[in-house]
Amino acid sequence: MARINLLPWREQLREERKQRFLVALGAVLALGAVTVFLGDQYLKSAIENQQARNDFVRKEIAVLDARIKEISELKTRRQQLLERMKIIQDLQGNRPIIGRVFDQLVRTLPDGVFFTGLKMSGKNIAIIGAAESNNRVSNLMRNLDASEWLMAPNLTEVKAVTAGAIDQANVFQLTVQQTQPGSEEQVGKPGAANSAAANQGAAK
Repeated sequence: MARINLLPWREQLREERKQRFLVALGAVLALGAVTVFLGDQYLKSAIENQQARNDFVRKEIAVLDARIKEISELKTRRQQLLERMKIIQDLQGNRPIIGRVFDQLVRTLPDGVFFTGLKMSGKNIAIIGAAESNNRVSNLMRNLDASEWLMAPNLTEVKAVTAGAIDQANVFQLTVQQTQPGSEEQVGKPGAANSAAANQGAAK
């Protein structure tokens, strides 16, 4: 006699499969949640590490900027000191030359002429003075041109003064350049060769 299974085995099998599916689904969800959590933690840690590195780099950049500023200030001070040293050296080196130039200005001054103003800018000397006549001014120009320490005199203005202003009759303005005996300008100066020959003859 054949046996007939009257139990609802299809429903039980369906339930077992459903339970296994739910268990597998739960495991997958749990694994996904754990993976997402771990990934989130890893990303947070990486971001924090990168932020820490960025902060460190910013601090180092700030330190370098401060050092660069200090170096720039030191360079500026060094340049200022070098300029001051150059000025001092120039003054020390030009001290005897200035004395010579003033001595030549006095020696080239003819009678009846005197200076009322003198301004020196580099090698250019601007002179303001008064003279009894134009001939006195001409003598001054010839004396300046003949000097070994002065060259290229240029008369810029001569005018007669009003009566009663000063005793002299003419006021003049001129410019002259300072030079040195033996320099290129002095060698190229008209009459310099004659002066040099005369000096050599006197030395012999």
